[in-house]
Amino acid sequence: MAAPDLRKRLTDALSNSGSASSDFDLNKSIQPMGLTQTPAAVLIAIRPALETVILTKRSARLKHHPGQIAFPGGKQDPTDATLTDAALREAHEEIGLPYGIVDVLGALPTHQTVTGYQMTAIVGVLTADFDPIPEAGEVSEVFEVPLAHLADPANYRIEGRHWRGQRREYYAVPYGPYYIWGATARIMRGLADGLQ
Repeated sequence: MAAPDLRKRLTDALSNSGSASSDFDLNKSIQPMGLTQTPAAVLIAIRPALETVILTKRSARLKHHPGQIAFPGGKQDPTDATLTDAALREAHEEIGLPYGIVDVLGALPTHQTVTGYQMTAIVGVLTADFDPIPEAGEVSEVFEVPLAHLADPANYRIEGRHWRGQRREYYAVPYGPYYIWGATARIMRGLADGLQ
């Protein structure tokens, strides 16, 4: 079970986490036109003993977002009764996270991605230890970042690059050799704001 102060900080953050976000928040001139929003969920899994967040580096062989840093997660399947079920199933498939060792605390407001997903981040604290096993077809690496780093707004910056002929800005929160950006950074920034 998570330390009471960590659990309280996280549940307070979830209740103060603001409103929905999107990949278009920093790019008012780029707006989705008729973009289908497929329900999806990611898991912000926190290891309480170390107060670290588990992240993945996506396989370079993937068609979408190869090599990017992401939370374990994916689209909601018909067999997933809830978005929480989707997040837990995906975490089990992608990193070998056993069912039943996540104390789910709640969800952040949804995040709309430029790739057509309505993403819900489920926040949970691990109740037991486990050794991650990356699913080779999807995940090239599983690593952890201190929650303190991701919870500090000073570690976030707004960067940009050209996308479809226009400059697109996004949040980034680099950590060591890991360039955490885009939807992953924006979702984590929402939790960071709630933790303040």
